[in-house]
Amino acid sequence: MNKLLILPAAILCGFLFGCQPQESPYQQAIAESARLIDSIRVNQKIPGIDAAIAIDRKIVWSQGFGFADLELQVPVKAGETKFRIGSVSKPLSSAALGKLVDEGKVNLQEEVQTYVTYFPKKEFPITVKQIAGHIAGIRHYRGNEFNLDKRYNSVRQSLEIFDKDSLLFEPGSQYSYSSYGFNLLSAVVEEASHKQFLGYIQQVVFDPLQMTGTCADKNDSIILNRTSFYDLDSLGNVINAAHVDNSYKWAGGGFISTTTDLIKFGEAHMSPGFLSAETLKEFTTSQVLNNGDSTGYGVGWGRIETNGVRGFGHTGGSVGGITAFRIYPTEGLILVFLSNSSITKYGTVGDRIVNLFLTAKGKQK
Repeated sequence: MNKLLILPAAILCGFLFGCQPQESPYQQAIAESARLIDSIRVNQKIPGIDAAIAIDRKIVWSQGFGFADLELQVPVKAGETKFRIGSVSKPLSSAALGKLVDEGKVNLQEEVQTYVTYFPKKEFPITVKQIAGHIAGIRHYRGNEFNLDKRYNSVRQSLEIFDKDSLLFEPGSQYSYSSYGFNLLSAVVEEASHKQFLGYIQQVVFDPLQMTGTCADKNDSIILNRTSFYDLDSLGNVINAAHVDNSYKWAGGGFISTTTDLIKFGEAHMSPGFLSAETLKEFTTSQVLNNGDSTGYGVGWGRIETNGVRGFGHTGGSVGGITAFRIYPTEGLILVFLSNSSITKYGTVGDRIVNLFLTAKGKQK
């Protein structure tokens, strides 16, 4: 597998605008992108953001903005500060599932009870692939479940939140996003691998890709460089985000990571190698409903298009963190934005930054 080139510290920009590269062909794109990101940070009262762009297996921009901890005035460390990544946990979990598919231990077309025998049968059969594409009819959060602050000691225990609920619709007939579906997928991973989900994803995804800054967001653990988490009150004042325990949704929204690690993960999905060509294509290709309509979502990955440039990626919303993650294989570009505020809205800034860097890349040809 080709290794990602992480450029020297002189090119990895730090707090605010501290160290822009002088020789980089992307200097103008970097300066304008930094202005756009810092404008979001200031205008939305976001304590900290980390942003990075990789092109052709090189991190060409990595810059931290603001603070990881407001009270202690700890700045965001570019590529090192760990943020909640929310639903960007789903592509990570799909990679663990993909390894089992490549080994012949999971067939995506099988009913989920083939692997998770303890999950109750529903009024319609549901397949592993339908669950992974949000077309199985499994519900999403209800009420205040997004803010759950209860410890769940196992994947099986977390299924109790929704396992007795009826399906929302006949599988394959509609698209309805469901983080709880990924709880069920993590149970598939456990049963097929005969290992606990967190241990298995560490073994087959994080360790091989050297994702040393990625782990479950465990409240009782000391995790070096983990950011604090923030929100705004009704008057627009920055406050600490509500205390939550993400053990109820590791696979669908419970991991923390860094820009550097997500770029490593993205590079592993640029081309076959980490996953087989067949699995990579299937996971990043939109699923299709029974009526022939495309959903825009594959197996843990959403399809994206930016001014005619196509790729795949995911967004992530957490209590105290919003993430944007995009991969454009043909152009060799990966984008990662991480923040430590619940209210972050990136808007069209991602599209603008992609265009800035691709324009700069085009001028080099």
